[in-house]
Amino acid sequence: MTWAVFLDRDGVILDPVLDPAAGRHESPYRAEDVALTPEAADGLRVLRELGAPLVLVSNQPSVAKGQSSPEAMSAVHEAMRRRLAEQGLELDDYRYCFHHPEGTHPELGRACRCRKPEAGLLLDAAEALGGLDMARSWMIGDSDADVEAGRRAGGRTILIEHPRSGHRRSSAAPEARAPDLLTAARMVADGTGRPFVPTPQEDG
Repeated sequence: MTWAVFLDRDGVILDPVLDPAAGRHESPYRAEDVALTPEAADGLRVLRELGAPLVLVSNQPSVAKGQSSPEAMSAVHEAMRRRLAEQGLELDDYRYCFHHPEGTHPELGRACRCRKPEAGLLLDAAEALGGLDMARSWMIGDSDADVEAGRRAGGRTILIEHPRSGHRRSSAAPEARAPDLLTAARMVADGTGRPFVPTPQEDG
């Protein structure tokens, strides 16, 4: 049975952007604000070489909360895919939760089983992929909710400590921590969750 790597979007693949209303960095709401984190492309290349499916799993409640529109969110998604394609990259699946329990949208303003820290996004993707060995799978994210979702799904977890998303972390207890996706990908490649240390090359 195969395994997979689940990846949060903002703070892992994309750089969070400043939300003036909130006074902190959050998800991009406009396509022109979409930018890959500095190490995202190289990290995804390392993960791609492992042969496991790469699945994006992301909470995106801005429509439910009246902060954005479905069209704007679709444009952000497509902008991300273009940024990845420019690097010769594509993920195997994209899973979003658009709900929020305090949202005002008539259909999206509710509790659900897919919003992380619930594990629904991961488990639904695992089923769609024909079943995964979740004990060998990894969840890489930058928040407490990501770590908890990975734990509830039965997977291993790495917390990326992106400096712009510190407000989303307080009590997470991941298996490992990393400063960026490239470091996290090397931990997965190493297979242990320990920081990756290249093997010294012998002279001659």
